[in-house]
Amino acid sequence: MRLSDCTNIADLRRLAKRRLPAPIFGYLEGGADDEWSCANNSRAFDRYELVTEVLADIAIIDMKTTVLGREVAAPLLLSPTGMSRLFHHDKELAVARAAARAGLFYTLSTVATASIEEVAAASAGPKMFQVYVFKDRGLTRELVARAKTAGYDALCLTVDTPVAGNRERDLKSGLALPPRLSPASIAAFARHPIWVARALASRDFTLANVAHHAAAAPGEATSVAAYVHAQFDRSLTWADAEWLASEWNGPLVIKGILVPDDAREAARVGARAVMISNHGGRQLDGTPAPIDQLRPIRDAVGDDLELIVDGGIRRGTHVVKALALGADACSIGRPYLYGLAAGGEAGVARALTLLLEEIERDMALLGTRSIDRITRRHVQVRTRPHPQD
Repeated sequence: MRLSDCTNIADLRRLAKRRLPAPIFGYLEGGADDEWSCANNSRAFDRYELVTEVLADIAIIDMKTTVLGREVAAPLLLSPTGMSRLFHHDKELAVARAAARAGLFYTLSTVATASIEEVAAASAGPKMFQVYVFKDRGLTRELVARAKTAGYDALCLTVDTPVAGNRERDLKSGLALPPRLSPASIAAFARHPIWVARALASRDFTLANVAHHAAAAPGEATSVAAYVHAQFDRSLTWADAEWLASEWNGPLVIKGILVPDDAREAARVGARAVMISNHGGRQLDGTPAPIDQLRPIRDAVGDDLELIVDGGIRRGTHVVKALALGADACSIGRPYLYGLAAGGEAGVARALTLLLEEIERDMALLGTRSIDRITRRHVQVRTRPHPQD
């Protein structure tokens, strides 16, 4: 299968699975515990039906909208994902370049394998930096200052990781801290010599934004990752989010919100937007799908916050359903990583092109020619069994 043969995100997933060693694909794909939330994030979209309008003038479809103060080509953002170098040697730089060409927001993770400055130099598109409030507030303050200096448009605070989720796939494959590869995992790497050769040839595999804060030690990537995990602070409160908002003094997104009360608190402490997210099902298993939480959160906050649905997006219809339920935009993680693993920058571009083409087609078939015309009248809760149930 070639990139040109991929007609949807599921095809890119299959190609990515072929090209990655099984432990690496498992890290990309896996969730916490029984992975119920991970799977339910996408299934939940089947609970909603789109209601079409006919004989509407759809000669011109305009997907442009404004997110976090920047005009973007479509209401689609690229979520922060850590350690993209695992999936392709062009790492986060390939993703940022593809997002910029598509006119979409790219979000760089604190635990990326490319630095804040490298991504800024590689992309003139809209950019957001994702951060944690670490135990070492000086480290957090430094990261925020670097993002300001590099010209990032917004800051994203992740709040659902006081501890790491129980990701049993990684424990079984040995991709844990410290790594303990099983014989089966070693054999899986041996079956992918191209990936291994590129990994061995690259000397830049590290968590580029925090490596200088970790003690130098043999096996640098592992020691830096352990350092980051040790920095997660269980004592964080809304006062810390308010402190970060004052440090940044710009558009702030709080990622990991699932209930209306927390969304109201986010607005109170100075957030401009929230990402309704359960971390892709990788933290607490059994949490509801973000799409199911969207309507009550919108009803609670009114127009006080921009709402971004993060989790389970695999189709253009998913984006349209979220917009109809009250979202300002949606955010994707695994879909663009499938593209990255399948074909580097060209693979990411393919993933974005497929989704944008679907959104445009779906809007035409829905009978809406612009994003602001998609409203609750275009969606209803399904009352009949779905054919796949």
